[in-house]
Amino acid sequence: MDTENNKTIMSLDPRISRSKLTGGNHNDVDGLIHFQTYEVFHQNKRGAQHKHVGIVHAPNADMALLYAKEQYARREVTANIWVTPSSCISATEYEDDDIFTTAPDKLYRNPASYKVMDRIQAFKERGMKSTDEV
Repeated sequence: MDTENNKTIMSLDPRISRSKLTGGNHNDVDGLIHFQTYEVFHQNKRGAQHKHVGIVHAPNADMALLYAKEQYARREVTANIWVTPSSCISATEYEDDDIFTTAPDKLYRNPASYKVMDRIQAFKERGMKSTDEV
């Protein structure tokens, strides 16, 4: 069924394959046997951070936004959606997990290691004693 004027798009996405797109000018989808994968990030209110919610398969970024809206924004309150091609994401290798370990002698970098409340309480007590003396 693959002739010059009559092409059928086969995709990993069953919705595309079931649609049996044929006829017309499909030069813009030549070579797109499988649509590109886009990562979807969702923001539920302005100022909140975007969170990764999943992926969509789409021929371009505009369609990826449309698919992401339909898939991830209709059930939740949504302020914004980002889509980016999965091929643009850079990540560390799992074998390189040693880059995340910290030396035990650098506890000063961890804010939980500071005893600030003890110091504040001691300061307040010293201040109370000095005002009692006056």
